[in-house]
Amino acid sequence: MQTTFKLNGRNVTVNTEDDALLLWTIREDLKLTGTKFGCGRALCGACTVHLDGQPIRSCVTPLKAIGGKSVTTIEGLSEEGHPLQQSWVKEQVPQCGYCQSGQIMQAATLLAENPSATRDEITTHMNGIICRCGTYTRIVKAIERASELMK
Repeated sequence: MQTTFKLNGRNVTVNTEDDALLLWTIREDLKLTGTKFGCGRALCGACTVHLDGQPIRSCVTPLKAIGGKSVTTIEGLSEEGHPLQQSWVKEQVPQCGYCQSGQIMQAATLLAENPSATRDEITTHMNGIICRCGTYTRIVKAIERASELMK
């Protein structure tokens, strides 16, 4: 199956099996490894990318569903370093780092829609992105810091 879509602002065409999933196409075929495999069932959020600006779990998204659409991965979030990425460093969020691209991609959609999100709105929006190391307090602080940087 041949699929053409926009990836991080560039048009790409891939030839894959009919049942190919977006995550594996991004990682294996297109060699962008920032998006992680966590559970394979859309439960943990490590594989979160944006599809036409909305967060999706790429581990369960069939490639045939994205033809002609725009996909953004952590590598394409910002060329200069998104305020979330900068805040992640300042707040020393990562421990193992495995969930971080999914966390940042999920948070980016919140701040794009609501740059002045409250702590409760942040917590609600981030629900479902699992951090096995439990750095949730630092994640919320980083999102709050990024919100300030974006004003």
